[in-house]
Amino acid sequence: MTRLAIVTGSTRTHRRAEAVADWVLTSARKAAPEGVEVELVDLADFALPVLDEPAPAAWGIYAHEHTKRWSQAIAGFDGYVFVTPEYNHGVPGPLKNAIDYLYSEWNHKAVGFVSYGVNGGVRAVEQLRQIAAELKLADVAAQVALNSFTDFDYTDIDMTDPTVTGVFAPDERHLDDLAALLDQVTVWSRALAPVRARAAEELTAAQG
Repeated sequence: MTRLAIVTGSTRTHRRAEAVADWVLTSARKAAPEGVEVELVDLADFALPVLDEPAPAAWGIYAHEHTKRWSQAIAGFDGYVFVTPEYNHGVPGPLKNAIDYLYSEWNHKAVGFVSYGVNGGVRAVEQLRQIAAELKLADVAAQVALNSFTDFDYTDIDMTDPTVTGVFAPDERHLDDLAALLDQVTVWSRALAPVRARAAEELTAAQG
């Protein structure tokens, strides 16, 4: 069984990430390749403070319970789909913070990106691809880019209300994009399984 996590990238009140992630989860459970299990990992459930570990994540020595809980949640997956908005031309702070808490938990796995924003969130993804490389995450080419104007419905909604997010109504073509993304993440997650196993053996030997 290949386990993939749908990771939300925003913890903001009235966020769009929840609706988008739910769509990804529901669609993925229908479109994912055979033998793939998909689960949602919501950053908002972990309430991670600004990175407060005394040791670098690469050391794998965690002092705080919130870090250990986050590590345990992430470590068991073979690959990831990050659902991310774009904030000021880049990665949302909560997502970057959550990523930086860990290191080996991300190594030798695959990741794909579902982004949203005025420009489809693509600039946040460009940054995430650079971050993924440093974490030994294999980022796949397929991507889902959702537009704040065309993939959300604001009919009969008061646009002067600051809590308005619109009703998520993605174009049907995005289902094909998501299916391609899931296929690529699955292929690379499985291909990297022997590398993960070897790294685990080497770590055990070093500790023993």
